[in-house]
Amino acid sequence: MQATRAARRQSRYEFAAVGRSARLALRYSGPERATAVQALKAAGAAMLAWALAAFWIESPMALMAPWTALVLVDSTVYRSLRAGVRQLGVISVGAIWASLAMYVTNGSTLPAMAISLPWLMLIAGYRRLGAHGIYGATTALFVIAYGAYQPWQVGHRLLETLIGAVIGLSVNAFVLPPVRIDGVRANLHALAVECGNLLQAMGDGLEHSWGAARAEVWEDEARRLHRGVQAVARARNRAAESSRLNPGRRMRRGDRTARIPPQTDRKWEAVVHHITALSHTLADVAARSHALSSPTDTFRCDYAALTRAVARLCAEQAEMLAQHHTDDTARQEQVGAVWRRYEQVLGEVPNQKEVSATAVSGGLLIQIRQLLRTLTPGPEAA
Repeated sequence: MQATRAARRQSRYEFAAVGRSARLALRYSGPERATAVQALKAAGAAMLAWALAAFWIESPMALMAPWTALVLVDSTVYRSLRAGVRQLGVISVGAIWASLAMYVTNGSTLPAMAISLPWLMLIAGYRRLGAHGIYGATTALFVIAYGAYQPWQVGHRLLETLIGAVIGLSVNAFVLPPVRIDGVRANLHALAVECGNLLQAMGDGLEHSWGAARAEVWEDEARRLHRGVQAVARARNRAAESSRLNPGRRMRRGDRTARIPPQTDRKWEAVVHHITALSHTLADVAARSHALSSPTDTFRCDYAALTRAVARLCAEQAEMLAQHHTDDTARQEQVGAVWRRYEQVLGEVPNQKEVSATAVSGGLLIQIRQLLRTLTPGPEAA
């Protein structure tokens, strides 16, 4: 019964997720709509390729054309072109190899498979062919199963493949060509939100009771922020790739959106680095590592408020990434207030009762100072 309830909950969750994605695709321009457009383009390219192969060249089994067109409507035009070259080569090798195997075995299916499939599967494992390596073996299966190994029949297969490749590439390049520049902004926004949430949690925890267990949680969450940094890097590479060989890069609405410079990626990577260092210091203090002493309660509460103020800076910059604009006057006022709060907390360091507590307080303030300098230049950066 418990497994059945869990399966029902999972099913409801999946259906709800599908419904949300469908609504987002209908209402907003984003990754959900881009995925739907690419799916419709692939289906249309496959139907067009089949129609041309079946009615124009009157192919007896116009399978290769729609199959090739379907897989070549990739996420970027550059990937489609690169995949098209690979696939044409792999399919040609598979068709010719299988035809020779059928000729040698006088049309015997099983011996022809034994001659061709093992070698073609070894070729499929070649790293540079990627996911397209398997198409040589599957093409060989089509040729052998269909019994089409005469030269003119093999020529039909290759011609169908060429038709599918041309149609798939043309549809992807000239019908709403994909321009993937919004992914950088979306991933940076998500990373900024996560950084702000973690700093907020640290500030709330420091103000109240906290111990080794909670500090370890912060440290784990800080490590997971590096996944967001990697996601930004992948999105940046995808954005650069989507503009290569793309005839629609100057026409699409997304290309007119203000682009985020690569320096922003490095900025948030540095923010994650400093948050990770801060979480590690807090974990050491909570575990009394190396005989470290906790700062005074006054310093701890003021430092918690400073940490929350930095968290609000992260949240504000996340909002800037989402809305493409901000109020510079209000931003400068907030930045100045945070730097003044930092100076106030810095003045409390000499009031620590123990040398170890003074060292810990100074280390914590160094991390906050580095965060402030990275997020936005202030008085200390001048």
